[in-house]
Amino acid sequence: MRAKAEPKDPEYLSTLERGLSVLRAFDHEHPEMQLSEVAAVAGLSPAVARRCLNTLVRLGYVAQHGRRFLLRPEVLEFGSAYLSSMNIERIVLPQLQALRDQTGDSSSLAVRSGEDVLYVAHVSTNRHIRIGAGVGTRFPWHAASLGKAIAAFQPDDVVAELLATAPFQRFTERTITTAGEMRETLREVRTHGYAAAQDELDYGIVSVSVPLFGAGRTAIAAINCSTSTTRVAADELVRTRVPLLREAAQELEAALHRWPALERSLATA
Repeated sequence: MRAKAEPKDPEYLSTLERGLSVLRAFDHEHPEMQLSEVAAVAGLSPAVARRCLNTLVRLGYVAQHGRRFLLRPEVLEFGSAYLSSMNIERIVLPQLQALRDQTGDSSSLAVRSGEDVLYVAHVSTNRHIRIGAGVGTRFPWHAASLGKAIAAFQPDDVVAELLATAPFQRFTERTITTAGEMRETLREVRTHGYAAAQDELDYGIVSVSVPLFGAGRTAIAAINCSTSTTRVAADELVRTRVPLLREAAQELEAALHRWPALERSLATA
């Protein structure tokens, strides 16, 4: 779930909000939709959805084939503008690629976004796992080591809100589904400085993450190594990957200080 919009004010453009909600309605489960489907997914009336779609078609971001609508490649401009302006390729990817080359694991950088973790950068391997990830992927924070690594190093009031509002959806029998259990888990993460997860989002996936810190001791993001449980056991992953992740995190934190725009962007995600 994405972060909810701030309360309306005179400077808030509800028309822009509606247009963005239409773009966000399309995903792997909804690659093409009729008007009524777009309206339902976006939570808009058919009349409003129709005006948004017609505008987006005119601007080239949406195509219409018969009664169905779908995104056009032009929407990639938005994501590429972020990656370019924040210098992700030069600042973040070399560290993730080094982790991938050293370990053979997939490696990612993510931030917390509402009740999810949002992948900002990702380097994959050729190994197949059941749940794929990439830039823009979202997973519920409570079931991902990235999410726990970030949440554990938030101010007490933020942690309390996360525990009070998270839906704690169960994905497997190992998913943490209660605030009490998660509170204890976050205490352990804060003590040890890393978060691990095995079979929590889906069976056969194991990962370990460490936080990236901005000003003070508040985590603004996290990086991870992720692989299959058939390849590496959780205890071995922690023993062998955590030192590498900590070294990469130190390098990234130093780079963020040299590129403050990216640090500010991650901190407000």
